[in-house]
Amino acid sequence: MSQHEESAQRADDQQSVPAPAAADGTVDGDRPEGPISAAIIAAGVGAAALGLFTTLAEASKGVADWLQWNDQVGPLSGKTIMTVIVWLVSWVVLHTVFRTKEQETARALTVALVLIGLGVLGTFPTFFQLFAPE
Repeated sequence: MSQHEESAQRADDQQSVPAPAAADGTVDGDRPEGPISAAIIAAGVGAAALGLFTTLAEASKGVADWLQWNDQVGPLSGKTIMTVIVWLVSWVVLHTVFRTKEQETARALTVALVLIGLGVLGTFPTFFQLFAPE
């Protein structure tokens, strides 16, 4: 057997050896995309939460007063703090759920973009003023 044939044989032998499995059952280098999807969807949930809090604060004087945690900032202080809390909680929950799952990131991106769109819609004055008391 020539030297070239021997090196080709060694390369074939090395390729047929399966990669070692990680502790979570995935093959090394082939990690589940669930945590990535969780982060992407959580960003969308946070954006939707901001739109929701903005619309609720406009629709209800009681909600606006409850969200006014700082008199100098007004209800924006409560809206942003509550949005960050919702975002972080959703990220932790989604990460826990999707941690070992094979999730399609494209699907997660689609869900996140829809949620972001709803969140942006909720922050437009022409939209949230529809719910303002007369």
